[in-house]
Amino acid sequence: MKNLIKVLSLVLAAFMVIGVLAACQDGGKDDDTTTSSTPDVPEEGVRPTIEAKDNSISSDTSALSLTVDLSAYDKLSHEADDENWKVYSEALGEYYKYLLAVDAENDVSGKYVIMAMAEAKLLESGAFLPTTTDGGTKAINRVVPHTVSSALWGNDSERHYSILVATEPLKAADRDALNKLYVEVRGTGTYMNKAKAYLAEKGYTLKDTYTTTFSSDPKTWDILKTYRAADARAIVKTFDGLYEYDNEGRMVPALATSYEVSADGLTYTFKIREGAYWYTQDGQQYAEITAEDWVTGMKHLLDNRGNTEYLVAGIIKNAAEYNSGEITDFTQVGVKAVDKYTLQYTLEKPTSFFITMFGYNPFAPMNKAFFESKGGEGTEEEPSLYGTAPEHILYCGPYIITEFTSNSKIEFTLNENYYNKEYVNVKKITWLYNNGKDVTKAYNDMKQGTIDGCGLNTTTEPMAKTDGFEPNIYITSTDATTFAGFLNLNRKSYETMAGYGMVSEKTDAQKADSIVALQNVHFRNALLYSIDRAQYNSIMVGDDVKLNSVRNTYTPGTFVKLIRDVTVDVNGKSTTFKAGTYYGEIVQAQLTADGSPLKVWDPKGGDGDGSSDGFDGWFNKDAAVAELNKAIEELAAKGVNISAENPICIDYPYYAANENYAARSAALKKNIEEVLGGKVILNLVATDDQYGWYYAGYYCDSGDQVNYDLYDVSGWGPDYGDPRTYLNTMKPDYSGDMTHVLGLY
Repeated sequence: MKNLIKVLSLVLAAFMVIGVLAACQDGGKDDDTTTSSTPDVPEEGVRPTIEAKDNSISSDTSALSLTVDLSAYDKLSHEADDENWKVYSEALGEYYKYLLAVDAENDVSGKYVIMAMAEAKLLESGAFLPTTTDGGTKAINRVVPHTVSSALWGNDSERHYSILVATEPLKAADRDALNKLYVEVRGTGTYMNKAKAYLAEKGYTLKDTYTTTFSSDPKTWDILKTYRAADARAIVKTFDGLYEYDNEGRMVPALATSYEVSADGLTYTFKIREGAYWYTQDGQQYAEITAEDWVTGMKHLLDNRGNTEYLVAGIIKNAAEYNSGEITDFTQVGVKAVDKYTLQYTLEKPTSFFITMFGYNPFAPMNKAFFESKGGEGTEEEPSLYGTAPEHILYCGPYIITEFTSNSKIEFTLNENYYNKEYVNVKKITWLYNNGKDVTKAYNDMKQGTIDGCGLNTTTEPMAKTDGFEPNIYITSTDATTFAGFLNLNRKSYETMAGYGMVSEKTDAQKADSIVALQNVHFRNALLYSIDRAQYNSIMVGDDVKLNSVRNTYTPGTFVKLIRDVTVDVNGKSTTFKAGTYYGEIVQAQLTADGSPLKVWDPKGGDGDGSSDGFDGWFNKDAAVAELNKAIEELAAKGVNISAENPICIDYPYYAANENYAARSAALKKNIEEVLGGKVILNLVATDDQYGWYYAGYYCDSGDQVNYDLYDVSGWGPDYGDPRTYLNTMKPDYSGDMTHVLGLY
């Protein structure tokens, strides 16, 4: 979800859902036949599903002997004066070397092993510190658990049309019972009906509206021109894709009714639903949806370079070449309308996760006639109107935007002509703006019924208990989003863009010294090892749940696991990872072999299955001091002398208008300075405007715009079901979504 993520660190979390990995790693055929997928015939009231098929995944589960080919990195060529590459290669070169090696391996499990090794190198770079994930905190909610998509990746979990909402907050005991019921029936398609029956038996009444909060306006309404979650979580309610994942992790038809995969895994052919239409904002039928709409959408994505085009480069045939200008004839790109209702994608090579990509932005349809009527791609002199406001897009999803008042309210109303209306449980979704200045507002609004749920903080939890809501307080589930504290490796800006100020108070000498220091891996690691994330988190959520959401890896450790035994050389030692080994365990093995003090995998965590969450494996005072001493010695040779009298100053922007964020920032300053003996000073750069906080980094488009040394208002949520959805975000040469938050590209 710039799926950041692309993910905006929202001030408020209205509700969380349990994320269940809906992987399609069990497919694969050894014969030469085409694989077909058509909907099953469900029982009454149950939505039809479709089995994900993929001929790119071999059914061979025999042991694999893996050789990691690192030669691709040595073949790279950059200009001698490329400052970005110089800094990038010194800091992240080892990670990128392993990431490039993934393409040389054909086996899926082999790829996972190499990706895990790449992640270890990424974490060792000290470029950023994973901090938390969404969830793991206390909340009160009227939303029934497990009634939105359970997919960990893409935008399906933000569609929300399937949500069940009660008129009163659910009791925690009833949530526990529903969680148990979900585990029992997951995959059958029957949970929704069984949940309704349970709630009726317990005396709950359901309603057909849902109200929550938002803290940042969408910057565009063009889904093909954004990577930011703040945009996508709104726009995704207005359109449907080919397929989506439902609340039980089942793949269900949307605007496609069936598909076939060629025997070589290179061609995917979809049958488009007949009789589904585009509508204008006023509800008027505009045109029938056809296969050509996905061709138009892909062309627009590549023509406008809408920040997610990198996802299809190297996957869809000739997408990279068209995007770079190497070819100019779009008909050579691997997407075409075979006929009115038949859409076909041709891939560069078999791609195991391709079918998981359809829930994300690049695969949205677009009506060509409407797009051109709004000015098409536009020009500098005459910009296009398309996507600039809700009236300048078409709608083919469950909702039409019937109200948008900036920094106030967004209203989504059911399109009564929506082809899948029978599966819509809420007829109206309302977003109310909350800038987070009043840390009690969300709770008070939930209490009064103005909104349907809220997260609790250290201020509002006691209020909730006093008000009689203790039986309703529950712990939210964590998801696949990873927030982080990012370091600026090559800072250029010392004032926040868009007129928000936040001017650095550092002297020119301090600016120069901090740049040199942050380009030293030992200094970066000293800074990151010094941060007590349990304390950092407790100020927001309380001591009793402070570790629940702490994450130690970029890619969640349980995101994927091996489907066959893999033996590989890890630093000169032959190491076998058994089938079923989780990604996080392999990351840990590489870190341990490298002598890193990091602990990112707990084999006993996650109910005994292992986890990369729930503990702080980075905070290490002794290691922080040892790394700082190494940095002091190396930096002295470069003319940067560090001491308590001449400390390195690190600028850290924070949202001062929110008392909890202000308290957390003060605690972080005290924490770092104490651990590092005053040789590193955290300069707290305050803003009373949350948009100033966002524009310091989150809303920046390039590394030279970001205004900080350390920043924690960003993170990443996965776009598809493969670890590359995380790892690729740190690629160089303007191809990584998150590299700019490191001050590069």
